[in-house]
Amino acid sequence: MLLIWISTETNRTRYIFQLVIKDLLGIDYRVTIDVDEFKRSEEARLSYGKSLVDEAVPHIHSADLLFMRGIDSLDFETSRFDDIPIIFKTYSKNSVLPYDIFAASFFMVSRYEEYLPYRRDEHGRFSAKESLAWSKGFLNLPVVNIWSLQLLSILKTFYPGLSYNTPEYRFEPTIDVDSAFAIRHKGLLRSFGGYIKDIRKGDLHNMVYRTKVISGSLADPFDVFDELHSLHQSFNLRPYYFILYGAYGMHDKNIPTTSEKFKRLIRWLADTADVGIHPSYASNSDPNILKQEVDELSNVLHSPILRSRQHFLKLELPLTYRNLINLDIEHDYTMGFAAAPGFRAGITIPFKFYDLDLDAPGTLTVHPFTLMDGTMKDYLQINDADVVDYTTDLIKTVRKYGGTFGLLWHNETFSETGRWKGWREIYIRILREAAV
Repeated sequence: MLLIWISTETNRTRYIFQLVIKDLLGIDYRVTIDVDEFKRSEEARLSYGKSLVDEAVPHIHSADLLFMRGIDSLDFETSRFDDIPIIFKTYSKNSVLPYDIFAASFFMVSRYEEYLPYRRDEHGRFSAKESLAWSKGFLNLPVVNIWSLQLLSILKTFYPGLSYNTPEYRFEPTIDVDSAFAIRHKGLLRSFGGYIKDIRKGDLHNMVYRTKVISGSLADPFDVFDELHSLHQSFNLRPYYFILYGAYGMHDKNIPTTSEKFKRLIRWLADTADVGIHPSYASNSDPNILKQEVDELSNVLHSPILRSRQHFLKLELPLTYRNLINLDIEHDYTMGFAAAPGFRAGITIPFKFYDLDLDAPGTLTVHPFTLMDGTMKDYLQINDADVVDYTTDLIKTVRKYGGTFGLLWHNETFSETGRWKGWREIYIRILREAAV
């Protein structure tokens, strides 16, 4: 047991102590504001604040962030410690760390910077290049994990018998189903439109191919779910599928929700994997559309929808998470960047959403992901031959510091068609690296 002294408890300190001390380090702890109790205690001890209460006890000098209310621009200094980037640098000869680890960790996981004014990208998102992690060059490091290990090293020096338990590595494959089928089951009008496109391009070969797929003499290229099921089973993996189940639109092009074939596929996936909602692009700005999509998918599955990931990774804090909470969604998997891999929140384990506007934790658990297929193909334009090595480097990072390597893939990427030719073998090779 670790006894932590603090002059004043706040929602922010309660939240971040739980995350850093308990969730990341596996240390049982309790908090006291009683100086006399703290000094008398024979337990392992840690003090946190502006003043030193016991010279024999490790002390962390605090910044102001965890004792503030509301949201304001912050003035803090960045530096390095043990060759690791740090933020909220402090200057106190009594502090065992040269920075406020709790304020730094809270800044990252609360996504404080995403509540401040920022330039939105073409989809209205907070982009990787807007982040502090990008500008300071540590987006590829799970800094909150690393900072916690720096604290653990100090605590072990003072208390060699202290019991702790850091996160083990695990792999979490997730599949977004933006379009369950490339050609079949799209309805008469959209199928006719496909032929019109082929005619305009003079693509007779594709017209013949389209006809064979629609007639059923050839398999639809995006219908790779049997193969994915067998592959995941061979690695003893249970993936997550996120289904776009909304109306057709400019950015939402899945199968009509009236399709019985689509509904049967969704039910089959729920028998073989975990299924969540992939809220449509349109639903991100309209809670009524979101509710309709969640309700309809729930009716298909005859069970509540508890998991989600936003289409196009459209995440606006705190609005997006509040909308999900209002519909009893318990887990969200959007926490990552489209344009860059790495650790948007600086951490590799799930954590509770902290609503800075309300200054309180919410009920939603955030599951960060590390890497998306489209990031490598479209944003970074990595040579196909280098994709596995690039991914393996990130896997090694997560293995080193513990937690979950979250991979975002699409059924389309597994289709061996068009620009994704060769990526089926890439996915298999990544599973070999990540799953063992």
